[in-house]
Amino acid sequence: MSSMLRDLALASLVPMIWGSTYVVTSEWLPEGVPLWSAVFRALPAGLLLLLFCRRLPTGIWWGRALVLGVLNIGAFFYFLFLAAYSMPGGIAALLLSSQPLWVLLFSAVLFRQSFTPMHFVACALGCLGVAGLVLKSDAVLNTQGVIASVMGAVSMALGVVLAKQWGKPEGVSLLDITGWQLTIGGVVLVPLAIWWEPFPINMTAENYLGLGYLCLIGALLTYIIWFRSIQRLPAFVVSVISLFSPLSATFLGYLVLGEHLNAEQGAGAALIIAAMLLAQRAAGQTTQPVTQHHLPSNTRDRQPL
Repeated sequence: MSSMLRDLALASLVPMIWGSTYVVTSEWLPEGVPLWSAVFRALPAGLLLLLFCRRLPTGIWWGRALVLGVLNIGAFFYFLFLAAYSMPGGIAALLLSSQPLWVLLFSAVLFRQSFTPMHFVACALGCLGVAGLVLKSDAVLNTQGVIASVMGAVSMALGVVLAKQWGKPEGVSLLDITGWQLTIGGVVLVPLAIWWEPFPINMTAENYLGLGYLCLIGALLTYIIWFRSIQRLPAFVVSVISLFSPLSATFLGYLVLGEHLNAEQGAGAALIIAAMLLAQRAAGQTTQPVTQHHLPSNTRDRQPL
């Protein structure tokens, strides 16, 4: 197996695990506390990594870690849980599937990356695939959930683009980068949670189990792999791979919640896989920005969009 295929396979595991968030939220988490759920998912995982690595950011990386921690962790986790609490997970997943389009927009506007019609075709196939997986005739839209889902897609897309562009400081490991972002993302949410939501006091064993799973598996393990994937794969490919999350959510709904699968969902799954393959091909056709001399010195380690 080639290095690219190994990277793609490993990266694909992450959204497959993230797809369980909707089931875990609806079945195991305390109700009505999206901010505290986000804090419990991010902060303990980040602190564990900080204690293990014992390295803090230096210089410009204090600011960059703050920005990335808020975008990739703090804001994204909150919007994800708010959407999951507000409306069916399928609708949230569909709106979150707009992330690849936002990645194209931010890459073009901020860093003058070019893209081809194939990029848009891959986005369209991915969105159609997610729609085939999750849309039902009785699907109900919720204004709060719609806004949260779109903002979650925007937050993660901008975080992916900036993480790809900035890379990581020399001599710093992926565990360090992941620990910084998880800790910062959790810390910035704590005062908001204290101010806005009641603390979930009467938690059950299922609540602790759900939060433990989302913290150790859904955050600590997956984000180490995710940030590695951002460094090793084009940002657009990473964003399209995230569409495996609703695919995983649909499959878990079938296994755990007894939901039925149909031909439309099978076609949707095929379209998502086709979108990922097309995204990989499109990324190989992307040209580098014109103003290479304005980019940081570690740009040589990054790949095109």
